[in-house]
Amino acid sequence: MAITTSIIRRLLKNLFIFAVVSSYQLQAAAAPYNSVTISSFTYSRTVLKPYEWRYIRVDLPTWFSSMNIALESDVGLDPKSIRKVPRSTMPMICAREGTLPLPDVYNTSFTGLVLESISNGSFGGTQGLQISEQCYPLQKNISVRLTNEQITPGIWYFGLFNGIGSTRTQSKMISRGPTYSFSGNISVEGCSTPMMGGEYCNQTVEQLSCVDTYSLTISPDSKSNNQTAENVASCRNDDEKSCSGDNEPKFYSLDIMGISEKIIITVANVRFNQTGRFNGSSNGSGIILMCYARHGAMALANLHDYSGNLNNASLVIQSPKVGRWYITIQPVNLSNEIGGVQNVSVKVCYSLEWQVHQCPLDKAGLNCTSERYVLQTVLRKNPTVPFESYFLPVSNKLSSDSANFLLEPLLSNYSYGGNSTVAWTYFLLEIPYGAVGGNIHIRLTSDSKISKEIYARYGGLPSLDNWDYYYANTTSSSSNNSMFFKLYDSTEETVSFYILYVRGGTWSFGLRHLAPTDNASKDQTSMSISLERCPRHCSSHGTCQSVLDASGLSLYSYCSCDRNHGGFDCSVEIVSHRGHIWQSISLIASNAAFILPAYWALRQKAFSEWVLYTSSGISSGLYHACDVGTWCALSFHVLQFLDFWLSFMAVVSTFVYLADIDEVSRRTIHTIVAILTALMAETGPTRSSNIVLVISIGTVGLLIGWLMEFFSNYRSISFSTEYFLNVLYGWEAIRGWIRNLIKTLLKRFHWGFVLAGFSALAMAAVSWKLETSESYWIWHSVWHVSIYTSSFLFLCSKAKSVNTDDEQRLPDANYELTRQDSFSRGH
Repeated sequence: MAITTSIIRRLLKNLFIFAVVSSYQLQAAAAPYNSVTISSFTYSRTVLKPYEWRYIRVDLPTWFSSMNIALESDVGLDPKSIRKVPRSTMPMICAREGTLPLPDVYNTSFTGLVLESISNGSFGGTQGLQISEQCYPLQKNISVRLTNEQITPGIWYFGLFNGIGSTRTQSKMISRGPTYSFSGNISVEGCSTPMMGGEYCNQTVEQLSCVDTYSLTISPDSKSNNQTAENVASCRNDDEKSCSGDNEPKFYSLDIMGISEKIIITVANVRFNQTGRFNGSSNGSGIILMCYARHGAMALANLHDYSGNLNNASLVIQSPKVGRWYITIQPVNLSNEIGGVQNVSVKVCYSLEWQVHQCPLDKAGLNCTSERYVLQTVLRKNPTVPFESYFLPVSNKLSSDSANFLLEPLLSNYSYGGNSTVAWTYFLLEIPYGAVGGNIHIRLTSDSKISKEIYARYGGLPSLDNWDYYYANTTSSSSNNSMFFKLYDSTEETVSFYILYVRGGTWSFGLRHLAPTDNASKDQTSMSISLERCPRHCSSHGTCQSVLDASGLSLYSYCSCDRNHGGFDCSVEIVSHRGHIWQSISLIASNAAFILPAYWALRQKAFSEWVLYTSSGISSGLYHACDVGTWCALSFHVLQFLDFWLSFMAVVSTFVYLADIDEVSRRTIHTIVAILTALMAETGPTRSSNIVLVISIGTVGLLIGWLMEFFSNYRSISFSTEYFLNVLYGWEAIRGWIRNLIKTLLKRFHWGFVLAGFSALAMAAVSWKLETSESYWIWHSVWHVSIYTSSFLFLCSKAKSVNTDDEQRLPDANYELTRQDSFSRGH
């Protein structure tokens, strides 16, 4: 709970910062098109290691005009080479409206991937990105401007992925692959007043609103006495203000605040050139009034959700979504369309009328004949992660203390049409906006075969023709081909599915079932609807992690799977049980190769080296036993530190051993190396550069040891000025010294063992390079054997100490100078 409280505090703090940054920043110069900068975020350079990802959240208010995205990365893939890159390792950027993109729910499905360069037109006319997503390869430079004609306002999420697939969530000790980095800026521009709209804020948008309502009594059919009172909000605007010329559109906005049954849009008092008046469905001017409607964005003739000719009939929008609707009325001169003479003086005036039909709170559906229940949120007791809850219907028909509730007392008992046996029952719930990154879990359990169908829709009531997700039965089709719908082990008596990374707001679930009758079966069906942070609690093969996105405004969760499983819910078995046993044996038993250098060190009475090799092999075996999940003698972090630190020390100690220096000097070098390698093992043990650093440190230690040996053997040399002057003329002495040095090196080492040691070291380097997530166990085992074998061969390459006292030395400079002086005085 302490971790959860800390995360929530960070979330609230970042929300405060966002509120400050998002305050209007009026441009210093005269702003073109009456636009202002609503928000601007700069993201510093962020590194994406293999299979890492980052999410970026962007808030677009209803009055936004455009969003500008500028990203820079070090991805060096051109459009031609990008097609040759495996999709599982391809760096990509994905976008989704309302919640987080998740491109690898299904291992074989990359439906949203577009192998083209992202541009301003990439999102042109995109709709339905709530239930799908769009992905593009990540490029070196991305500059995109998206307008309110292309995307709808709300919360948008962009995900940057360095590789996808089931191994993305698999726990790995070391991940091999390219590392990329990105940085960028995202700014949002909006209109200076809500009355303006369009890409350049140059379109006037009239907001429609009224409070006049009345009740309309509806009788579903002539044979039934079942009558329902429907609330209708009917309004009309001022016809004097609704005048426009040929092909000159007028824009309106209408806010739908709650679940509604339908919107009816019509026109009245149509006048042409202010000389004639036509109240019928046709006119003699050849001009028709086209109506375009779109949810969340400006409605255009080529981009809309609904359209209709208002001269012929009213435009009816069934089950409209909650939120802002944009309505465009555009006069179209048919005589121009068929090549007639253009009449530029034609002007059309009209009164726009609209009706919003809403059922009573407990009714819904066609003619308000279906039962509707609002589900209340019940927080789980002591949740392991935040925002986990379940939902229960608010009704006096039943009481339930658990997350399950019976359906039979709640089902609608009337089917429209009188002769139909199918009825609908609706359930409404609210998902907190802070719970983005959670998953809705629907479960049905019955005593007999389940014949019910479930339809889900965001922001409005679902129907057979209008839904986001649905489940029919095990033999019929369902939304299982959707990347955000996951069906689990359902049978004839049990249905269980998830809606993944659900967006915050109003969700409606329609239950399509047989209408209850007196002869209906007495079997009972229970239903549960819950909000879970991780599907199936990561299938008991991982842990649920909660983190903040890159903007610090959204808390999302994901499964961190164990070594043998992967996938977004840890349900994909990457390593079988038999394979796990073989990998464990290979990684642990291969450390037995430490016996070779440890035995030789003990035989040579090099006790410090013997301790290092022995402790390194034992700690590596214990670390890999814990890493594969067999047994953890200590905490994972402690074992990892000991493994890498002692391994680094063992490599450097091998180099230092090759120098023939006294024990005091050796202990001094070991102490310095212990400090350096401990820092490396603590700050970044798995970095590939550590191999080069360790070998470099060992080489430097060997050179220092040789220098110390050299100066100890030739400390009688006096480095006076006369000596250097004499050496300039003593080439024979220098050549003799070099020959002696070469003879010493040849006698110091058994060069066959040296070459064999370097061959084993090269094999270790090759195995390190070939390691991947899939082949890690085999190549890392080869690494263990190779690195210990190379240490053993290097230890064997050292011959017994050469007695340099009997060898030829450089002539004593002081003696030579004295001898020359005596000769000169003799003359």
